[in-house]
Amino acid sequence: MMVRVPKLAAAQLAAALRDSITRLNRRLRQARPMGDLTITQLSALTSLELSGALTPRELAEIERVQPPTLTKIVAKLEDRGLVQRSPHPTDGRQVILAASESGRAVVAEHRRTRDEWLAKQLTALTPEERDVLTKAAEILGRIGRSA
Repeated sequence: MMVRVPKLAAAQLAAALRDSITRLNRRLRQARPMGDLTITQLSALTSLELSGALTPRELAEIERVQPPTLTKIVAKLEDRGLVQRSPHPTDGRQVILAASESGRAVVAEHRRTRDEWLAKQLTALTPEERDVLTKAAEILGRIGRSA
């Protein structure tokens, strides 16, 4: 059964999408494996896993945190062996941060757990609804890359 949705003005659609994405993101965070990593630590570790290696300043900018806050986050990740430091290749005053093999495994496990939760939710949808979400995922991806 196809659900008819009234056409919304751009501002209304923006608010509806924001609310829906926020709720879904909250549920996905709740689906993550229990552990002692905070959301902030996991976010920083994921940024390193995706980027390969970053300076602390670059990571702070990506995570939108102040450098002193990032220092604390990285210290906790390093203590757990999830992040490694190496000398900067051209600037002796800087270091490069990268996810360790253990850190990449933690990110993969969190990703797998959330994907399993979401896949289970998607099985309850009709094929038509999944088709709509397939198109929506492509469009949202495009919006996310344009920012």
